[in-house]
Amino acid sequence: MSFDAKKTTELVVDWIRDWFSKNGENCNAVVGISGGKDSSVVAALCVEALGKDRVIGVLMPCGVQHDIDMAKLLVSHLGIKHYEINIKDTRDAIIKELEDQVEISEMTKINLSPRLRMSTLYALSQSVNGRVANTCNLSEDYVGYSTRYGDSVGDFSPLSRFTVQEVKEIGRVLGLPDVLVDKVPIDGLCSKTDEDNLGFTYATLDKYIRTGVCEDKEIKEKIDKKHKANLFKLELMPCFEYGGFVYEEN
Repeated sequence: MSFDAKKTTELVVDWIRDWFSKNGENCNAVVGISGGKDSSVVAALCVEALGKDRVIGVLMPCGVQHDIDMAKLLVSHLGIKHYEINIKDTRDAIIKELEDQVEISEMTKINLSPRLRMSTLYALSQSVNGRVANTCNLSEDYVGYSTRYGDSVGDFSPLSRFTVQEVKEIGRVLGLPDVLVDKVPIDGLCSKTDEDNLGFTYATLDKYIRTGVCEDKEIKEKIDKKHKANLFKLELMPCFEYGGFVYEEN
């Protein structure tokens, strides 16, 4: 069965409208804009659903962002209001405070940026009558390619049930420039592409997710291992279930 991108796009747009009518009537959609396909498609879907006057883009470079021109192209293409907030000084200050007291890992440094970006989105959102959009897709979520309490969260998520290939097709239906839809995915945290970091292509991952087929046994095992190890990111925080009062006998 083929993916009906046009019909699916219409359904997602309707879902966004319905969600806002129940969870934020007259509120604005606040979208972190990286310049990649996911944030571009989410922003475009929100514009289609709510109108450009109710969509706010937030660019959050950490120092100099080499591809920030893609983020600026997106907000210009959609004609949406946007803010640019550089997180570098805040990130550097926190890292310095940490390093003065403990030896921190490289992953601590890498994941701090997306967590600061999400804090920034929520801080801005509370000041502009907003609701924060999550921009993750199914492929990334499946193998845990997101930062917990960073880009993995949000108030509503239009793309969490779509693979990378499906997101691209939705982007084309929305008329986004090819340079944004086909941009090589990078996390903006290190010099490697997503696929370099994962060790397999999104095309291979997407096929496995949708069909259960992966001809390369080694890659299949790698995908399964990542999926199992990162399921906790998609679940609610575990809590102790208290069934009632416990009385001490006198």
